[in-house]
Formats: sequence, structure tokens, C-alpha cells
Amino acid sequence: MTSTPGPALAAHQFTRGLPDDYIAALAGAARHIRVPARHRLFEEGGTADRFWLIQAGRVALDMHVPGRGMVVIEALGMGDVIGWSWLYSPYQWRLGAVAMQPTQAFEIDGARIREMCAGDPGFGYELTRRFLAVVVSRLQATRSRLLDLDAHPVDWP
Repeated sequence: MTSTPGPALAAHQFTRGLPDDYIAALAGAARHIRVPARHRLFEEGGTADRFWLIQAGRVALDMHVPGRGMVVIEALGMGDVIGWSWLYSPYQWRLGAVAMQPTQAFEIDGARIREMCAGDPGFGYELTRRFLAVVVSRLQATRSRLLDLDAHPVDWP
């Protein structure tokens, strides 16, 4: 089930403090969605064309690790952002994502936002700055998780 975003978009942790016209731009490319538990939002290596701002629920970011299979890198919840790969060429997901429980989120069209960023450098700078913080957080979580896996090595054939 989907609906249009309301004032809740402005209250999300990621958008907090954005000017009203930037919120309106995001709202024009957004829709409110409900995702059932165990629904896969995207696969590692797939085409990245959107991002999500989580309002409720839990989503696991995962990746395939040789000798280990699918490994959860990080669990995200209310106030978190899913997806940054839509912003940077070649627009492919670097991780996968699956809902761990029923989740509500704003789903935002990445191609439309890229066009808006190109047309308004101030908007583009502000979103890029915010997404850079998301990227740094994801890289740190991935590093920590992989170091944890390395502490428990796999017996290779």
C-alpha cells in the first residue's frame, strides 16, 4: 500500500533542518510505502534507482562473503537511510537489503533527485553532504563487521 508523503518527511532524521523548498522537492519524488517482513528491497549488484527513509521497522543490509554466504553488515531502523548507490555512477547497489520486520518508509526516486541536484547546486550540495555521512557510516559498519568475521576465520578447502 502506498500514499503520498506528508509533513512526516520533514520530521525524518535525514531531512531535519532542510529548507522547505528542498523538502517539497523531495516530497515530489517520494511515496510512502509499507514493506512486509522478508521482502528483499534490492540485490547487491542490481540497478540502484531509489533510496528509502525509514519511519518504522528494521531492514538488514547484507552482502555475499566468499566462504560465508550472505552476511548481515548492519541493521537499520527508524530515522535511517537505505541506499546511496543511486547517487554515484555506475548506479549499482553495493550491498543488498531485506526487511527484517514490517517496515514503513519514504521511497524516493533517485533519477528525479539527480536531475533536481543538477538543476539546483545548493540542493545537490546539501543532499551530497548528507549522503556522504551515510556512506562513511556504512563503510565503517562494513569494516567492523568484516573484521569480526576475520577474527573467526573460515577453513578454506
